[in-house]
Amino acid sequence: MSGARFSLFGHRVSLLASIGMAIIAANLLVALFAPLIAPFDQAEVLGDAWADPDPQHWLGLDNLGRDLFSRMIYGARMSIGLALVITCGACAIGIVTGFTAAVSGGWIDTLLSRLVDLLLSMPTLIFAFVVLSVLGTAIPVLIATIAILESTKVFRLSRAVAMNLAAMEYVEAARLRGEGLWWVISREILPNAQAPLVAEFGLRFSFAFLFVAALSFLGLGVQPPAADWGSMVRDYRDMINLDLPAPLYPAGAIAVLTIGVNFVVDWMLAIHARSQGEGA
Repeated sequence: MSGARFSLFGHRVSLLASIGMAIIAANLLVALFAPLIAPFDQAEVLGDAWADPDPQHWLGLDNLGRDLFSRMIYGARMSIGLALVITCGACAIGIVTGFTAAVSGGWIDTLLSRLVDLLLSMPTLIFAFVVLSVLGTAIPVLIATIAILESTKVFRLSRAVAMNLAAMEYVEAARLRGEGLWWVISREILPNAQAPLVAEFGLRFSFAFLFVAALSFLGLGVQPPAADWGSMVRDYRDMINLDLPAPLYPAGAIAVLTIGVNFVVDWMLAIHARSQGEGA
């Protein structure tokens, strides 16, 4: 299973990583072109609840008579889109603050590190429950809440990586030349920290994706009539007792995409570990 199939950026891609990339690409295409692919609108009622599959409705109808196949497609757009936005926000916050703490040091490092420690000391799910219960479950609130919570993990990694790089001679030389904080971060540290940060982006995406699904399953995530895979599992979960496969479709989609992302992240981490070993 470890044989290479092709090369990417000068590195051989393993079979599992190839499978992961194919899964990610397929899901992204579905999410991007959901209105063109879905045969019906996600909220359109088309017939009786739990009608059997037919040539027009490939997966049948759901509990309200909506096309299940169309809701799966629109659910991909919502679930993946939210996870991507959250991950980008979390990485932007975590990388900037982590690098700033590592390069500045002193009271700035202490203040940012203690703030992150405070957030990490709280159970993530409970903290999200409290915030969403008070501020509501609007999409912007959901994105901001999860992005801030996930940024704490990115901060820890970014700070650790940046502290190692900040001790390098080329960074010291830049400081002696009088270069500013932003220049040192963007020109000297960030280019040399890309490999672990890209891998961390993949991990954060998986966690954000599962976090959104969990909150939707518990009723605090995406609200109806919008479709996302977590809320679909919640809405259809009782049908498993009636031998209907409806809840298995969104649950399987969540599992497959998460596994695909992890395949790619594992490959990237292996590349980083090899490059670190060669550099040593």
